[in-house]
Amino acid sequence: MYPGRNFPPRRQNRRENVNESIRVREVRAVFPDGTTEVMPTSVALRKAQELGLDLVLVAPTAVPPVAKAVDFGHYTYDQKKKQHDAKKKQHVVQVKELKFRPNTDDHDYDFKMKHAIRFLAEGNRVKAVVQFRGREIAHADLGKKLLIRFAGDLAAHGTVEGQPRLEGRNAHILISPVKATGKSPAGEKPLL
Repeated sequence: MYPGRNFPPRRQNRRENVNESIRVREVRAVFPDGTTEVMPTSVALRKAQELGLDLVLVAPTAVPPVAKAVDFGHYTYDQKKKQHDAKKKQHVVQVKELKFRPNTDDHDYDFKMKHAIRFLAEGNRVKAVVQFRGREIAHADLGKKLLIRFAGDLAAHGTVEGQPRLEGRNAHILISPVKATGKSPAGEKPLL
């Protein structure tokens, strides 16, 4: 090793929980013909190798641990495919942000409300922000009224998480989507 280089040592490329790496005395062995029996690991390994297969520990926490006689390459391929499919089906909730000004026009307000309804229908959360510039901060009450109106208009589509908050030169409110049960949101807090 060269001086000054602190690389971690290479890890052995040894498959864990496969064939000789299985470190338990006894396993519940499952074979391709459907037979299941509890036997010593060495006997199960010998029987799997006679069939031309690998012995893979599929449930190491069970008592006794469950080992299956399968082709290890096909087994890892199936595991990766299941993980990929599960990842494809999951939905990550995002926070979509809509920005307003205290004197936002009605048309712009309606346009942004339609976007918020679409975001909530997709299952995302909506953060409505009113930005104050210059002397507009003196009229923070206008921004809060706008947010309360916005939350009231979206009451059928989402639940409000708390009161409008003023942080620096912005006032904001968070709205979460209503669950697909079709009922009105339970435990919704009244605004002001």
